[in-house]
Amino acid sequence: MMEWFHWLLREAEIYDIRYPVKGAFVWRPYGMKIRRNVEAVIRELHDSTGHQEVLFPVFIPYEFFSKESQHIRGFESEVFWVSKGGESGERLLLRPTSETAMMPMFKLWIQDHRDLPLAVYQIVSVFRAETKMTNPMIRVREISMFKEAHTAHADREDAERQVRLAVDVYKRIFDRMCVPYLISQRPEWDKFAGAVYTIAFDTILPDGRTLQIGTVHYLGTNFSKVFEVTYLKPDGGHDYVHTTSYGISERSIAAMLIVHGDDAGTTIPPALAPVQVVIVPIIYGEERKAVMEAALSIAERLKAAGIRAAVDEREDKTPGWKFYYWELRGVPLRVEIGRRDLEQRSVVIARRDTLEKYSAGFEELEDAVKKLLAEVEENLRRSAWDRLRSSVVKADGLEAARKALGEGKIVEVPWSGDNSCGLKMVELLRADALGTPLDAPADVGGADLRDLACPDKRASYWLRLSERY
Repeated sequence: MMEWFHWLLREAEIYDIRYPVKGAFVWRPYGMKIRRNVEAVIRELHDSTGHQEVLFPVFIPYEFFSKESQHIRGFESEVFWVSKGGESGERLLLRPTSETAMMPMFKLWIQDHRDLPLAVYQIVSVFRAETKMTNPMIRVREISMFKEAHTAHADREDAERQVRLAVDVYKRIFDRMCVPYLISQRPEWDKFAGAVYTIAFDTILPDGRTLQIGTVHYLGTNFSKVFEVTYLKPDGGHDYVHTTSYGISERSIAAMLIVHGDDAGTTIPPALAPVQVVIVPIIYGEERKAVMEAALSIAERLKAAGIRAAVDEREDKTPGWKFYYWELRGVPLRVEIGRRDLEQRSVVIARRDTLEKYSAGFEELEDAVKKLLAEVEENLRRSAWDRLRSSVVKADGLEAARKALGEGKIVEVPWSGDNSCGLKMVELLRADALGTPLDAPADVGGADLRDLACPDKRASYWLRLSERY
C-alpha cells in the first residue's frame, strides 16, 4: 500500500518525497491547496468552540523541557538539539510538542479564576528524530501541519468537559474529511508522556493496518505543578490549574487520500477538493471556438454558484489523457462538453467515486452539480464507515484473534484492565493495542483468551488490537 501511496503523491503532484533529508518532504502547490482547505476546517471548528489561535517559537529551553519527568523520558530520544545556542551557550531544542513551551507563558497569563478557562491552539511544525522507517505524511521527522491545542481549567471537572469537547471537535473534523474512526482510551503503557490518560482516534487503511489520526490528553496537574501555574480562587486561596492538550497532523490528510483511493488515484471529498468540478472540452476541428466559449461560460456559472470549477484548456492533451489526469488528482466531478452537447444544450457529468455518468441540461446545471457533489460526499463517508465497521471483530479465543488479525481485522478481546494482562495479550498475538473502546458497549462475555493471558483477572473491558503504522 505504501508503494501505491508514494505513487499517488508523486503523480498527482501533491507531495515530493525526494528532499535529501530523511523524514523531510515538500508540499507541492496542489497538495498545499488540499492542506489549506483542511486547515480551514480545523480553524473554523476550533474558533467556533472558544479556542484562540497563537504562534509560539520553535525553540524550547532545555530547562523547561526537562521539568516534567515523564514527559522528558517519553520524548528525549526523539529530540532534535540545537548544537549552538549563541554566545551564551544556552541549550535549546526544536519542539517535539509544546506543553513545556506553553506552561511558562500560562503562568504569566493566568492570575485568578477569571482568567479560566484558557484555550489556545496553533498549526505549526514540530520535530521528532524518528528512527523507524519514515513514510510521507505518516511517519516524518518534521510534522509540518501539527495542530496542537492547549487548555487550562480550574478543576478536573471542567478540564474533562474540555476533553469531551475536543473529542467532539475531532469527530466533526474527520466527518468533514469523510474519514471513519475508532475512539479508544490508550492503555497505560501507551499514553502520552505526562498525561493522566490519552484518548486516540484511529482509522483503518486498505492493507488492514490502523493509523492514529488524532489524540486528546487529560494532563491533570502534572505540568502545572512543575511549572507552578496557579490561580487565585474566589475564596482567596490558590490552586494548580488542570490542563489538557490535543493534536492532529497531516496524517489525517494521508488517511483521507488513502481511504478514498483506488487504482486510478483518489477521490477528495468535495468540501475539501481544490477543484470540485473540472470541465473538459471535447474538441475536433473547427468547432473549437464555440465549445471552448461554452466551457468557459459553464465554469463562470458554477463559480457564481459557489462551486470551485476549472476548465482544462490544454490543446496538446487529448480528452482521454485529461480524464486520467483529473481522476488521479481526485476531482469529484468532471463535466464533458462537445459539439453534440452544444446542439442538445446539455453536458455529460461523470462522478469520480463511482465513475457513473449523467446528462444534465444547461438550465439545470448548477442544481445538478450541487446535488451530485452532495451525493459523492455522502457515498464517500458511507462507504468508508461500512469498510471500517466490517473490519472490527470480537474474538473469544487466541486462535480466533490471531486469525482475524492475519486477515487485516481490528480485534476486540476481553480484558481485565490490568497492564501486565494487556501486555501479555499484545505479546501473545504480536499485535499493537489501540486501547479500550469508547465508542462501543462496555459489556463483555465469557472468553478463554483472558484466561490464557491473565487467568487471575476478571474481564471487565474490551481491548482493541491491530497492526499499527
